[in-house]
Amino acid sequence: MRVALVHYWLVGMRGGEKVLEALCELFPDADIFTLVLDRSAISETIGRHRIETSFLQRIGGRRHYQKMLPLMPQALESFDLSAYDLVVSSEAGPAKGIIPRPDALHVCYCHSPMRYIWDLAPEYQREAGWLAGTALRLAGPRLRQWDVTTAARVDHFIANSAFVAQRIEKYYRRDATVIHPPVDLGRFAIGTPGEAFLCAGQITPYKKIDIAVEAFTRLGLPLVVIGEGVSDRLRALAGPNVHFLGPVGDAEVADWMARCRALVYPGVEDFGIVPLEAMASGRPVIACGRGGALETVAPGVTGILFEGQTVEALVHAVQRFELIEARLDPRAIRAHAESFGRGRFLSELRGYFREALGERQLQAVA
Repeated sequence: MRVALVHYWLVGMRGGEKVLEALCELFPDADIFTLVLDRSAISETIGRHRIETSFLQRIGGRRHYQKMLPLMPQALESFDLSAYDLVVSSEAGPAKGIIPRPDALHVCYCHSPMRYIWDLAPEYQREAGWLAGTALRLAGPRLRQWDVTTAARVDHFIANSAFVAQRIEKYYRRDATVIHPPVDLGRFAIGTPGEAFLCAGQITPYKKIDIAVEAFTRLGLPLVVIGEGVSDRLRALAGPNVHFLGPVGDAEVADWMARCRALVYPGVEDFGIVPLEAMASGRPVIACGRGGALETVAPGVTGILFEGQTVEALVHAVQRFELIEARLDPRAIRAHAESFGRGRFLSELRGYFREALGERQLQAVA
């Protein structure tokens, strides 16, 4: 069998790219197709494969790919996949829109239907500014129509969480098998907690970091914010007890995870790898009780869930956390995270593809 892996774009190594790494391990001879590529930003595992980019790469897409959303359907459909028997698309941007051969099997691992054209479209349009927001608003109906239409090109959906499976059913009217993505347990270890709470991850509007900044300013407790995208507005909300470190390296992230008092996670995530990274470090999580956190945070064992994305709700959650903090066992928290490890993920994926491909094609899966 010839296998093609299709990933939306390769400009960094986040949760979606970790899933792609696992797919590379399962299919070591697969070719990769992606809209744009920054080779300096991908892992050696991914870089060993033959990678083909779209025409967006040649017109500045590596730096400006986010502004090229209206061109992405055409770019994906321009890939020639006629030689491939199995196509696996890795979808959070528009990856499933490729055109497979009629007799090929197309499996889509969906991290999320594109939130910026579906449930979070109004929020993204507001935050994008007048010009970009207007462009996104005008392109939205056509992109949504294309997104729904291309769901018919997929034979089987895998969702990274039950929350995403629910959204796949809502927008595409398709069922999906849930296989949770992996957390890289080897990067994290139990350490000695300090006094500061932690927010970590790329800072985008839906993550609601502003709620955490306001809540901890009110509480007067130390909060460290790690991640790219800190705005002037966010800094203006912060008291002297809130510190912004900006983007930092993996080693420093792991260090902060091990010595934070708890991870604060006020956003509603499709799944959310960052809370599991904190738990892999033995640290508890204070998270909004919606989305992927319902599948990863065990209340009273690995942290606290709170209802409502408001400053008041988070303040009360921190106060509740302080009452149970001494009872939370770092070893039990780490053990919970281990159930989401890479070995489990590879085993579930391998079993899924062997069943989907049938007995005659078992050799296709490493």
